[in-house]
Amino acid sequence: MNKSTHTRDHMEGKAMRYRVLVVYEEDGERKTESVWATQTGEHYVVASIPFFARNLAMDDVVEVASDGDTLRLKNTVRPSGNSVVRLVVFDERTIDEVCAAFTAMGCDWEVSHVKHLIAVHIPKDKDYWEVKRFLDAGEFEKRWVSSVSKIRTVKVQ
Repeated sequence: MNKSTHTRDHMEGKAMRYRVLVVYEEDGERKTESVWATQTGEHYVVASIPFFARNLAMDDVVEVASDGDTLRLKNTVRPSGNSVVRLVVFDERTIDEVCAAFTAMGCDWEVSHVKHLIAVHIPKDKDYWEVKRFLDAGEFEKRWVSSVSKIRTVKVQ
């Protein structure tokens, strides 16, 4: 496979994409991450999978503030209902296999510039528990560690 991303095309209709900076905190330190977004009226729709920022997912409608040429995320106006998980795969040789499994489950994914890190977008209409079982099995087998960046409301099984 050797692709670093598998996301559906948010460019249908040739919508222009904008870079939006997201400020987040990690280990008590303020950091920034940029995500792609398309403009819809006065708001923007997140069009890429966040790697580090929590509580943000693809298709969330967000409000931004313009600081000259820079757009900064202010808040989420309407959550998409999608979920995002991150995982660090221990054996780099298995990344293609892992990503293929996410694709088969109907999830989009992107491999980060940070070694072994994958961000996975779980659309609201996909079975979250199928993905969760897959993640849990891989953690049990010590193939990766994962964490939830954003989770939609799901029924407990």
